[in-house]
Amino acid sequence: MPAVTARFPKQHRFSTLVRDVRACTACERMAYAHVLGAANGRLNARVLVVAEAVGRRGGAMTGVPLTRDESGKRFSEFLAFAGIDRGDVFITNAVLCNPLDERGRNRTPSAREIARCRPFLARTLDIVDAPIVVALGRVALEALRAVAPHEGEMPRDIARVVPWDGRALIAMYHPSRQSTLHRPDALQRDDWRRLGAIIGRLGAASLRFAPAAAAGYAVP
Repeated sequence: MPAVTARFPKQHRFSTLVRDVRACTACERMAYAHVLGAANGRLNARVLVVAEAVGRRGGAMTGVPLTRDESGKRFSEFLAFAGIDRGDVFITNAVLCNPLDERGRNRTPSAREIARCRPFLARTLDIVDAPIVVALGRVALEALRAVAPHEGEMPRDIARVVPWDGRALIAMYHPSRQSTLHRPDALQRDDWRRLGAIIGRLGAASLRFAPAAAAGYAVP
């Protein structure tokens, strides 16, 4: 982290970042949602979640990552399986706007779009210096690798801790319905229970765990 950034409080730096994000129109094939702000979570969160991109029926409408659409609903369900309160997590995306195809549907962001948004992701990680970072899907995992190298791979490292830039990095499947083509719901729920147990083991004492969801789960 550049020494000069440490002179300013987190909130000031975050406000500057949000302003810069809202001013960005670098990607021509993008619906400019600019989903970054106070609704993403607490700046002192112990867990930072990085997803892929803003969804047209989710964050692009609500201004909050992983809400309202199918992926958002499934994400909330998975958090419950992990025993994690959403209010204790900061949530962002590798791409902060909504990539659309020629028919107005969500699409995977291009490598160029991810690269253009990477400075915003790096600045977010600098401000929200949570000791635990959760990558939802391959796009998020690779975006984090571009910020700082790591050895994490999918599906090998699903719900496993990978040391990364002084933090614990944990890869999970993205909560989209399409992810069930690669890993059934029942196994994904098991992954999230394991994630909750891992976070508890790592000592994220500020998180509120639901005992019914987390109790009795063996930590590998």
